Amino acid sequence: MQTEERTMAYGGGWLDRAAALRADPEWIAARLTDRESVVLPLWRDHCLVGPDGSPVRRGVAEATELLAAADETVFLGLDAGAAVFAVDVSARTEREARELAAAAAAVDVRALAGGLRPAEAAVQAYARGLLHWHRGQRYCGGCGAHTVATGGGHTRTCTGSGCGRLLFPRIEPAIIVLVEAPGEPDRCLLARHRGAPEGSWSTLAGFVEVGESLEDAVRREMAEEAGVTVVGLSYQGSQPWPFPAGLMVGFRATAASEEVQVDGEELVEARWFSRDELRERVAAGRPLGRADSIDHHLLGSWLADGD
Repeated sequence: MQTEERTMAYGGGWLDRAAALRADPEWIAARLTDRESVVLPLWRDHCLVGPDGSPVRRGVAEATELLAAADETVFLGLDAGAAVFAVDVSARTEREARELAAAAAAVDVRALAGGLRPAEAAVQAYARGLLHWHRGQRYCGGCGAHTVATGGGHTRTCTGSGCGRLLFPRIEPAIIVLVEAPGEPDRCLLARHRGAPEGSWSTLAGFVEVGESLEDAVRREMAEEAGVTVVGLSYQGSQPWPFPAGLMVGFRATAASEEVQVDGEELVEARWFSRDELRERVAAGRPLGRADSIDHHLLGSWLADGD
């Protein structure tokens, strides 16, 4: 197992999430009147950004109207002792949301990631994921009654008589795998997914199912999608992917044979690539996956191993 820790995009957030404090509603209320506290506004899963393209951050004193208009206000954590909140103004039109936040535009977090410090991108993604969960959990799945935010926005509680169910944000784990060929020369398996442009190749991935370990999911997904039996799994790292609720867990594995048979559903094509072929693609301006994705890290690390 790889022991070196590597921080992926949207990981490494600097906030102290203050779990022992956020369950205290009086403490939360006090932070919402503390002039040191900061508010991050979001609209329908988009960051609200200023004229310079950076995410809007408002002090509580200048965010009175924004807080009053918010559909949901959640506590994210403490930054050097100052509370950081995220507010959702999704019920407003985009124009109204921009006016409330004195913002120039609403932009997807993923479009901003390359221009933000990693920890700042992590906090924006964290805010996006938590607010998205709240919008989808307005009602109890057990009795159908309304739910209300509790725990500083990290839980929701059912208001139904005799129910009172406590709901927690859910994470959807997925595995993503760089599969290596069993013999020389060194090669890795890349696939073209249905709907992807011609010549667009990526590593293989899939969601973990109920009752599976991560390793079980790797073996099943590789067999189902590419007809490949894998051995020698090794953990490479993980990445929060709150778009809307993913957690990507990266592995390397070795194929038992070079035979590949795609399923024709998820994948339409798969083949082995040498390091030289990947370097040629990079030189021709074809990126190794999304720059903010663990896919990019897996491929970049594999290339570096051959230097």
